[in-house]
Amino acid sequence: MLLSAEHISKNYGTKQLLQDVSLYLNEGNRFGIIGINGTGKSTLLKILAGAEQPDEGAIVMNPNIRVAYLPQTPEMSDGFTVLEQVFADFPAQFREIHEYEAKTMLTRLGIIDFDAKIGTLSGGQRKRVALAATLIHPADILILDEPTNHLDSEMVSWLEQYLCRLNGGLIMVTHDRYFLERVVNRIVELSHSKLYTYEANYSKYLELKAERAEMAEASERKRQSILRREYQWIMRGARARGTKSRDRIERYEALKEQTVQAADDTVQMSTVSTRLGRKTIELDRVTKALGGRTVIRDFSYIIAKGDRIGIVGKNGAGKSTLLNLIAGRLLPDEGTVDMGSTVKVGYFTQECRELDLNQRVYDFIREIAEDVKTPEGTFSASQMLERFLFTSDLQYSLIGRLSGGERRRLYLLSILMTAPNILLLDEPTNDLDIDTLVILEDYLLSFAGPVLTVSHDRYFLDKVATSIFEVNMEGNILQYTGNYTDYYEKRQITSLPAAKNEAAVKKEAPQKTTKLKFSFKEQREFDTIDDDIAALEAQIVQCEAEIASSASDYIRLQALMEQKAVLEAELDSKTERWVYLNELADKIAAQK
Repeated sequence: MLLSAEHISKNYGTKQLLQDVSLYLNEGNRFGIIGINGTGKSTLLKILAGAEQPDEGAIVMNPNIRVAYLPQTPEMSDGFTVLEQVFADFPAQFREIHEYEAKTMLTRLGIIDFDAKIGTLSGGQRKRVALAATLIHPADILILDEPTNHLDSEMVSWLEQYLCRLNGGLIMVTHDRYFLERVVNRIVELSHSKLYTYEANYSKYLELKAERAEMAEASERKRQSILRREYQWIMRGARARGTKSRDRIERYEALKEQTVQAADDTVQMSTVSTRLGRKTIELDRVTKALGGRTVIRDFSYIIAKGDRIGIVGKNGAGKSTLLNLIAGRLLPDEGTVDMGSTVKVGYFTQECRELDLNQRVYDFIREIAEDVKTPEGTFSASQMLERFLFTSDLQYSLIGRLSGGERRRLYLLSILMTAPNILLLDEPTNDLDIDTLVILEDYLLSFAGPVLTVSHDRYFLDKVATSIFEVNMEGNILQYTGNYTDYYEKRQITSLPAAKNEAAVKKEAPQKTTKLKFSFKEQREFDTIDDDIAALEAQIVQCEAEIASSASDYIRLQALMEQKAVLEAELDSKTERWVYLNELADKIAAQK
């Protein structure tokens, strides 16, 4: 056992975050902690890391156990260089030995200027430097709070592989569901100040949680049935004349006093938007340079009403710049951005700069709208806050006292309250809990207008996007049809080494050029290949229909995504073969 946390309790003011919870970490355990924002996940990590003391209970570990901790908002020295910050807690000798490893890790995380001052870095860059400093730390236990925030997809894949090779123990808070699926082997759910541990990754956790909910529901039905029967017995006039009667009445009273675990509250999002006319936003040959580099080059696109676009690319490529151009917050150096007269953009920025930390939650929302009309009815500002899980106490708290996830949820509500008809979302999944993400995904699927999302969350893009725009470091924007998995499969195919492709072409090329003819096998293939392609296309259409009807079934959705990828790869191969065979048939016909 690496760490033992026993009977931990923690109270913040009137809010009980942790109540008599225990957690045991053994070597090889990789815990993923999940729960609704504001329930105390980050507080639990702080206590486990020794950065904060519990009100009750104790953390026990061997004094020789080494712990490395990445907080949600790391404290850093603005005057330090990147490398100085990474090795701030280590002696000079340690830096000499591990500097090359640190530079390699920083490069993987998109930090290449090792002498840059911390004070000049963006929030995302600072978090990545802090992640490198944590990972370089020799540790038996890694404790990570939202390690995938501000990482692009390539970085997340690298971090997945790094943590899967990890010896020792891992405890982390993350909302990345593919990350939870592939890295962790224990899920710990924090709900109503209690911990529920599942020996499972994410998909197995969903299955086990559904079973637990069914068992709890069945147990409550049984309790209510017994209560009704016992109540009827008491009301028939039974009195405590004998020992058996007294015992039965006491059992009834005890059963009546049993507390039932409250169900988790969930965010309620209602579709709120204004009418969008025929003209949306048109980009014509747009070019934008920043810092001496062209980040968007000669890009043209007309946003359609049904667009669901996921925007991906390396950090610093220009994804946020593209959203700022579309929103009109940046002017292009060349080209035009033409916005329709009815367009009302809701722009969810990455930094949430619009939040005044000294303002009350209720006042912030009331300034946007006193009330909002939705298909479910008209809701006041206070009622909308309640639908987004802000209780009356939280509504009159300062925004600065909210957790990171609660601030993001409040900011999301402020965007939706403006009734936009085009949504631009820059990293909307950062710091949002999984339950809120699921509801946000359903909301976006029903949203009437176009949605453009910059995100590194692969699961989110698989659920929401129907096309992917990749912004590369040359400023070009490559367009792909399909969700993130479709995009990834196509990128894998196109990134095959050119020499291998040439070798494949040479292998397929006919050896003799003097007398061309079909072999027996090629003739049979030529006769049936049209039917084969038609059958594959029909299977893909059927698979897409099943995907659309299985959006809420994670396990089924994963299997269907994999099946679709296999079918599309097979179709691509058959299509290439069809081209070759038909070209060969034309050449044979020309000889005659």
